[in-house]
Formats: sequence, structure tokens, C-alpha cells
Amino acid sequence: MPDGTHHTFCRICEALCGLTVKVENDQVVKVAPDDAHVATRGFSCPKGLKQAKLFSSPDRLKYPEKRVGQRWERITWAQALEEIGNRVRQLSGEHGADALAMYVGTAAGFSVLHPVFAQGFMTGLGSKSMYASATQDCSNKFAVANLVYGFPFTQPFPDLDHTDCLIIVGANPVISKWSFLQVPNPGKTLQELKARGARVIVVDPRRTETAKVAGEHVFIRPNTDVFFYLSFLAELERQGGVQRALAEAQAEGIDEVLALARAWPKERTAPITTIPPERLQELVQVFRAAKGASLYSSTGVNMGTNGSLAFWLQECINLLSGNLDRRGGTLVGRGVIDFPAFGKKNGVLVRPDRSRIGDFLSVNDTFPGGVLADEILTPGPRQVRGLFVTGGNPLITMANAGRLKKAFEALELLVTLDLYRNETGSLAHYVLPCTSPLERPDLPFIFPLMLGLQKKPYLQATRAVLEPGHEQRDEASIYLDLCRASGVSLFGSAVAQKALEGMMAVHSRLHRKGRLPALPQELLLSMLLRVTGQPGFDTLAEAHPHGRLREQHEADDFIGKRVLTENRKVQLAPPELLAQAKKLEADFEFERGRAGTLKLITKRAVQTHNSWTHNLEEFVHEATNHLYMHPADAAAAGLRDGDVADVTSATATVRVPVKLLADLMPGTVALPHGWGHQHATGLSVASKTRGVNVNLLAADGPDAIERVSGMANLTGFPVEVRPAAGPQDPTSWSGLPRA
Repeated sequence: MPDGTHHTFCRICEALCGLTVKVENDQVVKVAPDDAHVATRGFSCPKGLKQAKLFSSPDRLKYPEKRVGQRWERITWAQALEEIGNRVRQLSGEHGADALAMYVGTAAGFSVLHPVFAQGFMTGLGSKSMYASATQDCSNKFAVANLVYGFPFTQPFPDLDHTDCLIIVGANPVISKWSFLQVPNPGKTLQELKARGARVIVVDPRRTETAKVAGEHVFIRPNTDVFFYLSFLAELERQGGVQRALAEAQAEGIDEVLALARAWPKERTAPITTIPPERLQELVQVFRAAKGASLYSSTGVNMGTNGSLAFWLQECINLLSGNLDRRGGTLVGRGVIDFPAFGKKNGVLVRPDRSRIGDFLSVNDTFPGGVLADEILTPGPRQVRGLFVTGGNPLITMANAGRLKKAFEALELLVTLDLYRNETGSLAHYVLPCTSPLERPDLPFIFPLMLGLQKKPYLQATRAVLEPGHEQRDEASIYLDLCRASGVSLFGSAVAQKALEGMMAVHSRLHRKGRLPALPQELLLSMLLRVTGQPGFDTLAEAHPHGRLREQHEADDFIGKRVLTENRKVQLAPPELLAQAKKLEADFEFERGRAGTLKLITKRAVQTHNSWTHNLEEFVHEATNHLYMHPADAAAAGLRDGDVADVTSATATVRVPVKLLADLMPGTVALPHGWGHQHATGLSVASKTRGVNVNLLAADGPDAIERVSGMANLTGFPVEVRPAAGPQDPTSWSGLPRA
């Protein structure tokens, strides 16, 4: 790529911040925010500004590698593809296509072609054994949206530009951004809301960074969110805030959901949520008085034991209060095409497949990650024997990682596609080197492109800023080659396979002759844009380097027009959710019986992004995560700041140093996610850290995951905390699985 300053956008998270990247001698010398970007307004977080250092690490995978015993050997692409293809043919022939599985990680979602071609490979194989990182943090929203609105990707979001009241439950957008909505500078956005007089109230077990910006905070005991929502709805009806006439024109199931909520008045739930009845009453009054209001939640709610019920009730409240599809309430965006209508018509992401273990209905055509270990270790038809991991690191991100490691060791074929040989890659038989975001052309990923999930809708195209330095390939090309090597066609289409192979071959020949035609990936992206009536890739990249604004969101644009249920009405009482709600009495008694037990939540920092930025020294200056404790809880446990504690759950014990944090609600401890890299053979910086993997403490298996969404309980579960027993050698701060 030519030297100079290039306009691009970050693909580390859904904020997609506009960037300028200065290149000299094929090296990035500076990454800066794009002040002229149409939506992100010159904002970027530390991760985005330092990504060039992360991607230029000497640990980057440069060539395909094969594990021989405990040793890694460099091999050619031809050898890697031939050997992997032969194993795929063998396993599929002997055990059926479903014996080959795929895990799609979060990084795959921040590209347009990567997840499409990955799914195309699996469809070509004829395998439905798909798993995704969504079952760690957000499948509840997809499962509920499918039942309530008729399609999983129908995801209403707060109208942040006009709302008068925003109640944020279990989310910390100042640090973690605004999933799923693209809001590049959440802190500034919240300040703008407050400046125009909007009330912003955060309900969370910790006085988070977002709560401090918002200025209003309500403590809630971890994993009791569903009872907060039930009482909120009951109180909304008691105060006369249910807009019944409007709701009856929009939805079905009003009486059923209100009857459920009436059993949970604020006085009943207060002892376990710890929210005083008068405070909840005030919250509802503020919500009712606003011209436009919304409830919004994210991972702190999603990853609890009742994430689906809580999100369902939130959506019911937003509709019954008259705020769904309302200016200042919640809106439903439009993408460059009507993807929900397309998906519903063609059966995309709504297959009625069920898992072999646990009989879980697939969500977004994927099965629960919480049963993947069982699917590998349990003999029988459809037993998983081979696994492709693309853009993810499940040994850090999934529940009961110690057991999952044993399952991965039992696989007959494990292949990872990644930038690094991480913990999962260290167990693989083959690791395939991929291009970084700076080395590929792209469009904003599927949520803004297909769904319009942007505070300020726009489109942008970016060319690759750098040439791959060695033998890295983009994932779309890799999956096309894997199809050929495995004797199948992408999406089962021989025509598509041959045409795409032809495009790649022509580009390769011209490139060798010194000509530089458009990359095949750019042509594919341009075709996608043209089909949707948008300017082509070249036009967007050259004429609109800072992005091209699209039409703004409209109210009264969803209900009666784009609801995809059979009768085109919102379904407020799906039978699946009402059946799930029958467990609430037992859950309530469980909480009452453990009122004095410590509950563990997760915590993030702005310098890290889940697990994969820890291979940069600037992001791991403390070299470990800590168990954050309220001073009163630490004193009761006999611990002081800096002491080492043993944290024990039903599945494991981890040993970790303690930090005191008065911002925590008493009875709550916090352990940041994404650490525990000591066994990563390809991460020279991260492997020297001393942190622990909090997901060792979370349970997996069919009896431990939520029925509707298939999600594991990764936050808000009980733990015991004691002073560390035995040697306190810092190098031993890792998981200590229970017998």
C-alpha cells in the first residue's frame, strides 16, 4: 500500500471509530482519531489508537503451523490445506458432517466477509454443529427478539438524541461501549443527555464509570434483575402507566404478562434486590413522566441465570409504557437492506435445529457453547470430533474452561484461524495465520450495515492500509480454499465456488505480473453495496473517506410495518417465556436463602478488550487481574488490600490478589474477565502475566445453562472467598480446579 495518511475505521469493537493511519515504508507510524468522521467525531479509545503495535507484535502468526507432539513446525499453505482437507473428508465420511463443528468468536463479527464465508464452509460440509461467542454474552436478546418480534436481529435501541429518561441496567457503556448500538463516545453522549435535561439512572451492583457520569445510581444485588423488572412492571401498572389502548393495537399477551408481574410487587422483591420500595416507586414515576423514556440493559443482565426473562420484561415495559417505536423511547433501525425480512423469508438464522446434548433450540443457527464440552466428550451419533475455531479463544471466554480444555485435548482435529497462537491455538493441530483489520478491505460489520444499529446511521468503506507482511490470508480466502481441499463447495454451490476461485486466480496472476487490480474482496463488497442500491466500494472509499451519512432513524417506523410475527403484532407472552417464568418462585427462594453469600460479577477496564489485548505490555502494566472487594467484605473475610485470596465456586478455585473498592455494593466481589494466559505458547507478553481466568469458576453442561437462550451463567453467581491456603508464590496465581 502507498505511503501516506489513510482514512479507515477501527474494527476492535462495534463502535467502529473513524481513524487516520499514517504509513511510512510499509509500517504504521501513527494512528489518530479522524476528526472529520461523519459520526465518531474525532473519538477513539486507547485500544484503537494502539492497535498497530498490537498487530505488529513479533508473536503474530506469519505462516501456517502444525503441532507435532509439543513442537510447532512451519508448513506451507498447500500442505496445511491438503492435510486438513483429508482429515475433514475422513471424519465426515466416517461419522457424518455434524462431527465437524465450528466456534465463531467475537472478532469474526467485526468483518463482513469473515462470518459469511465461515458459514459458507460449514454449509458446504453439510454440518449444523455451529457454536458462537454470543452464548457467552448476548444470545438472550436474540432468542427473545425472535419470540417477541419475529426475528432474532430485531433489536430496539434507545433514541439517545431525544430521550428524556434513560434507565441503564447492568451495562457500563463508558467502558464497554453500547452493545449492540454503535455509539462511539458513550461518555460524551451521556453528558449531552444530561446537558439537555434528560435523567440518566444506572442500576448496577457497582457504582460504575457510567454511573459516575450519569450522576444517578441505584445498587442492586447481582443476578436479581428479573425481579427488578417484574416489580417495575407491576408498579407501572399500579401507577396507571400502562397505555392499554395503544398496546392492544400493537401487541398480544398484555393480560398474561401483567398477571405475572402483579405477583411481584416492589415490597416483595425489595429484600433480595435491596432496592427500597420507595426508590423503585420513584424510578417508575420518573419513567412515566418523561416524554420519551427507555430501559436498556447489556451483559450484566444477559449473563445472569434469567437473562432471557429479564430482557423480555424490559421489552414489555418499553412497549406497555408507550415508548416502543416512539421518539425519545426505543427505535428499530433500518439497514441498507431489510435484513430481518430477508432472513425471515429465507430461513436465515431461524433454523429449528436442536442440540444433541440437552435438546436446546439453536439461536441464530448456533448451539449453546455451554454444552460444547459435552458434545465432544459424549459418545454417540453427531459426536463432535473436529472443530474449527475462527476469530475466538473459547478456553478463556467460555464457562468451566478447565473441563473444556480436556474436551479440546480429546478432539481428533482442532484448527484455529487467528492472528496469534493463543490458549486455544496452543492445543490445535493446525493454526492458520489471518490478516489483521489493517490488512483487509471492509465495510461496517453486519449490525450497522444490515440493521442500522447506529446512533447516527452512515456507511463507510476502507481499503487495506497495509499489505500482509508474510503469508497471512484473509478468512474469506482461507474458507474458500478449505472448501476446495475438503471436496465441497461454498454454501453447497459449485457455481459460486468456481466463480470465486476464478476471481482469486485472476487476481493472483495479475498481481504476479506487477499489476494491482482491485482485490477480489473489494469486488465482493462492492457487489453487496450495489445490490442494496448503495454507491460502490470505490465511490465510498474515494468520495466519502470520512463516511457517508444515511437517512436518520424515524419513529412510528416499526410497529405495523416491520414486525415479523405471524399476525404482525408484538408477542408479549410467548409460551416459551411463560413456561420459563414458572421457575421464578424457586429462584426467589434460592436468593432469599443466600442473602449473606458473596456474589461474583465481572469487571472491565478501558485498556483491555476481553482477552486479546493482553499481549501488549502497555495494556498489562499490573500483570494480573484482581479480586475487587468492598472494604467491609474484605475485613469480614480477614483480607486486606494486596493480600492473596482463594475464590471458590461450584466448579473450581482460583487464587488472585485482592484490591479494595468502595464502589462495590457490599456482598459483591468483582473479578475482571479475559486473564489467565499462562498456557498460551504463542503470546510472549500475555503468557508472563499472573492473572486468572474467571470463567474457570462458571458452570457448564445442560443443567447449568439457561433454557431459552442456551447461555451460561457467567456473572452474579455465589462464591466463597478466603485468605489463600498454602504457598503464595505469584507464579501459581492460576486456576486450581476442584477434585
